[in-house]
Amino acid sequence: MAKIPTALHDHIASAYPANVIQIATVLPDGFAQITLRGSVVVLDDETFGMWERGRGSTNENLTDGSKVTLFYRNTALKEELPVAGVARFYGTAEIHNSGEVYDRVWNEMIELERERDPEKKGYAILIKCERAEDFRGNAL
Repeated sequence: MAKIPTALHDHIASAYPANVIQIATVLPDGFAQITLRGSVVVLDDETFGMWERGRGSTNENLTDGSKVTLFYRNTALKEELPVAGVARFYGTAEIHNSGEVYDRVWNEMIELERERDPEKKGYAILIKCERAEDFRGNAL
């Protein structure tokens, strides 16, 4: 497992709306599906949490074991991310439709995202970070 730099934890949790994190999944035809997510949080040094409430192709492609890439850019973070303010995180998704992880992701994401799913019809996704890189592919 790779570490999510501690200096980025709070920045990632508060990325929405100025520096929204993008998630990439793989479509059945092999193309990347890239979309914005405002619900990404850091649960620990190796794990992201995300709330999935969408009903499109990203949702259709997220299953247990799906490979995903998270892309974060914040040009204000010159010390933490000196190369273009970019961090890429690669990992594997784990779906949670109920239970402790489901509740934790729900409770830790920003209020605006909870307001967009008032009936809690979505689900939680854990992403175990396997690689963390800067813009040039160097380990963070």
